[in-house]
Amino acid sequence: MVLYQITLKINPTRFRTNPFMKFSKLVPSVFYINIEDGLTFFVDCLQFSIEHQDLKTANPYCVLGKDGIRIMLFQDAQLAQEHYPELRIETEDIDAVFAQVSALHPEFLHPNLNQVTRRPWGAKEFALADKQVGTRFQQW
Repeated sequence: MVLYQITLKINPTRFRTNPFMKFSKLVPSVFYINIEDGLTFFVDCLQFSIEHQDLKTANPYCVLGKDGIRIMLFQDAQLAQEHYPELRIETEDIDAVFAQVSALHPEFLHPNLNQVTRRPWGAKEFALADKQVGTRFQQW
């Protein structure tokens, strides 16, 4: 019988805080086969604004923003087939968000979480999905 011993080496710097290394936002990138699908979801449905766009190139992309949140959309068929991200967006009024989205774009409601639901961890949530990305809305 062979026994394996695993020794974990803990880097002592892993737990130190560096006051010069601060982050303010996380900006995800989402890849679409057709970037127009992403614009329909984020701009038409979720009311993001286009902050920058370069849509008439061989590799279309754009930067979208809403309420201090940014997301980058790219048209890249190969990466779109490899990546299906799930995003979580916190809100202070999930019922208002749900009412607007479900009234205007019910086609995006995710079948597994298509109502505002209190989750076991305490958050109220509902979910949307388009062809490429799943998005959960949360209120704590």
